[in-house]
Amino acid sequence: MAMNKKALQSAIALAGVSAFALTACTGPSGGGGTSTGSAAGTGTITYGTTDKVVTLDPAGSYDAGSFMVMNQIYPFLLNSKPGTADSTPDIAESASFTSPTEYTVKLKPGLKFANGHALTSSDVKFSIDRVVKIADDNGPASLLGNLDSVAVKDDSTVVFTLKAGNDQVFPGVLAANAGPIIDEEVFPADKLLTDDEIVKGRPFAGPYTIESYKKNELVGLKVNPDYQGLLGKPANGGATIKYYADSNNLKLDVQQGNIDVAGRSLTATDAADLEKDSKVKVYKGPGGELRYIVFNFDTMPFGAKAADADPAKALAVRQAMANVVDRDAIASQVYKGTYLPAYSVVPDGFVGAIQPLKEMYGDGSGKPSLDKAKKAFADAGVTAPVTIKLQYNPDHYGKSSGDEYAMIKEQLEKSGLFKVDLQSTEWVTYSKDRTSDAYPVYQLGWFPDYSDADNYLTPFFVPGNFLKNHYENPAVTDLISKQLTTVDKTEREKVLGEAQTAVAKDLSTLPLLQGAQLMVAGKDVKGVEKTLDASFKTRLGVISK
Repeated sequence: MAMNKKALQSAIALAGVSAFALTACTGPSGGGGTSTGSAAGTGTITYGTTDKVVTLDPAGSYDAGSFMVMNQIYPFLLNSKPGTADSTPDIAESASFTSPTEYTVKLKPGLKFANGHALTSSDVKFSIDRVVKIADDNGPASLLGNLDSVAVKDDSTVVFTLKAGNDQVFPGVLAANAGPIIDEEVFPADKLLTDDEIVKGRPFAGPYTIESYKKNELVGLKVNPDYQGLLGKPANGGATIKYYADSNNLKLDVQQGNIDVAGRSLTATDAADLEKDSKVKVYKGPGGELRYIVFNFDTMPFGAKAADADPAKALAVRQAMANVVDRDAIASQVYKGTYLPAYSVVPDGFVGAIQPLKEMYGDGSGKPSLDKAKKAFADAGVTAPVTIKLQYNPDHYGKSSGDEYAMIKEQLEKSGLFKVDLQSTEWVTYSKDRTSDAYPVYQLGWFPDYSDADNYLTPFFVPGNFLKNHYENPAVTDLISKQLTTVDKTEREKVLGEAQTAVAKDLSTLPLLQGAQLMVAGKDVKGVEKTLDASFKTRLGVISK
């Protein structure tokens, strides 16, 4: 899928992640769908997905499946208006830097949660402080690394004090996973709340409220008449989220008209088949999803806690893998061009993105090089074959992950340098095990929170990062901190490039693929393309019959 860089940047800013939004041209005809209204605001949309919810507690999840639901039910101080990449006041009346290190937000008057409790600046402080205090292994606390303190000035005004001034991405952070505002009268300050307790407490102030909930089976959403945010009143009369264990069943329900819209994840073969279906139309374009392999610096071969620990040999293992993997083959054979090769931790198309891995590893043009892989082993004194315990997830990143990692195993073993023990685990368990050193080498993907290259750096490569893979390099940390506060755009792009190069040398992660955006829309459902907005969020409120 060829595209110029300018077009790619524009599409990323306005579109979003690799995902599907599919709609049957006719209304649902079976028991699975409920879209019976024809006028805007009267029909109930049924949305299908294979994604999973880890938790509805904003302090405990940093994944697309959980955030998709949170995005419907919780308010944000700032949000991204569909069609733009800018963070704009949502339930805030105003939000701006009042000094280089102070960001002041004033709330709209009369805000309240669905349970009747007033929503004030005290709830804002509680929400943000709680994410930092709990610092859950699967939570978004890493996004708030530059936050020093939150102060309540009055019931409608809150001041965020930052450690370093001129933070170029802080407004985007408030619009992202760390930003949902919750009810301090419902949530405990120092531990997570269960989904059932959250639903019972009704701490909702987003476009919808949850009316019924069976975790990872069925969620019933009702339009919230008291929502005062940027996105306005949903264009439908409500929404149902239906969860699928298998993408084949999701595809079948799309074709049969049992659901209106389907999101992540369908296979590339599914997309190709649906292109031939007269009831749906498939749209393809670039997106911001990144897929990569994570190395646990403690437990990988020759890692810090291995019996034969040797950092030079551990690096050689990572370098050899980077030299052997064939991204083009994976993209074309497994994903039929719906993913593109990735040669940096920042996908191509973002301002400041470069491709250091293309030059540093392989043959210099993106293809593998067995000779360079063998040299990495020889220089470090590594004896082949090295056993790699490689873990992947079969449900969260789509059914094709099995084929993707089978091909990676084949590529590594064909080199003669590796023997691969390939295993898979379902997402709810996987998301917990990966942070407890259970997987020496494992698959992960990233759906960005906001449209900025920093979102591919800060969460992963600074101390206490989301990966929990025991990687830390003070020089990298300094570069990431520097780009955050560099106001001059040209200079910031330069620093972003330096950070990507430094990370590529260390290979904390091995980028593989950049996602393309896939959409399928029916003729009678409007606004489907806006379900993936500029901040890479999936929204149901813009869809109407």
